[in-house]
Amino acid sequence: MRFLAAAACAAVAAAGPMMPAAAQVGNPATPRVGSPSAQPAGPPAPVVAPRPEPRAGPLPGSLSLPQALDEAAARSPAIVAAEAEVAAAEARIRQAGYRSNPELSVEVENFAGTGELRGLRSTETTVALNQRLDLGGRRSARVNAAQAALEVQKLKLAMAKADLLQSVREQFARAIAAREKLAQATENEGRARELARVAGILVEAGRDPPLRALRARSALAQAQAAREAAAADELAARSSLAALFGVSEPVWAVSGTALDVTPRQVNPDQSLDVRLADAERVAAQAGVREQLAERRLDPAVGVGVRHIRETGDVGLVAGLSMPLRLFDRNQGNIEAARQAATAADARRASTLATTTAKARNAIANVEAAQRRVEALERAAVPEATEALRLAELSYREGRASLIELIDIQNAYTAARTSLTEARLELALATADLGRILAQ
Repeated sequence: MRFLAAAACAAVAAAGPMMPAAAQVGNPATPRVGSPSAQPAGPPAPVVAPRPEPRAGPLPGSLSLPQALDEAAARSPAIVAAEAEVAAAEARIRQAGYRSNPELSVEVENFAGTGELRGLRSTETTVALNQRLDLGGRRSARVNAAQAALEVQKLKLAMAKADLLQSVREQFARAIAAREKLAQATENEGRARELARVAGILVEAGRDPPLRALRARSALAQAQAAREAAAADELAARSSLAALFGVSEPVWAVSGTALDVTPRQVNPDQSLDVRLADAERVAAQAGVREQLAERRLDPAVGVGVRHIRETGDVGLVAGLSMPLRLFDRNQGNIEAARQAATAADARRASTLATTTAKARNAIANVEAAQRRVEALERAAVPEATEALRLAELSYREGRASLIELIDIQNAYTAARTSLTEARLELALATADLGRILAQ
């Protein structure tokens, strides 16, 4: 046993200078060639800076849009998942850069046989170290492919953030619109209650028939039902906004405006979608080079020490082997990688065309929504407000009927609702444009 240990040490020392690449174990005369079961045997993995933990704790009492965007970026499980994918891609780069381990083999021959080979007298023991030489550039091809995959994951992380911010902008706008509709419904309920009170007084005074009071009470019931529905919608909007943060409790309140993106021209080539398509094309091309490297011939060398027990003699053994690419030349994987690269080129062209159309449509939608909001704010709502004021005065003075007043109230409510919906459409169009502008 002492001899085996010494022979192993001698084999390792003798083979050490000959090991420039990856490791392979086999008989020293005919070392195995292939892909050994490798364990990391390279330089220590670089230390990756720890990512901050997702933010926890309650949300602020009232959220503005900038606060909502910040909370979403710090809390969202979708961002945590995308960051983990980036970390995994970084780990794959480190793994791709490791050299394969050398293998130490011990072989005992000619023992426990018959005749001259009976017992251990004729035993021959060989201790060898074997190494596969990476002459075909497999390791560098693996590293390049892993680096290209990392760029893809980084862009997917940026897209996840951009998608999240778009979702937050859209849901925040819906929460603002729901808040305004609830305020309008509450105002309408108060106005309907006052109208029912006045109608009751006029009926008691004999100025209106009892049917008018019944009609006013019916309008009040409808206004109350509308307010209850608006309150439910407002709560649902705040809950949906909180879900984007990974929080189960609804946001307490939203404040401020839902607009934070300035419309401007878009360069589709710089959009995240096109850049991701470019990165995927580069990764596909790196995959082709990796598969081409896999078919190259990497020799395997081995060196060892053999001890013949019967004579006590010791000698060195060495070997070299090369694979014969008669059948498997990695043709299928190479063709698959080339087809994947062709598909990536086609997807890039399609993505560019789609993004260009989306950018043009987004700018047009924002401009149209702005014009609609301006028209409603400048004329429709002020005129409906003034008409309602005059109708209420006329009704109290007996110069307008209850039906006329209710019709004007409905027109005022419709104008206010149209303005709220127009502002929501503007905010949604702006959020869509912001997603396209994200770089």
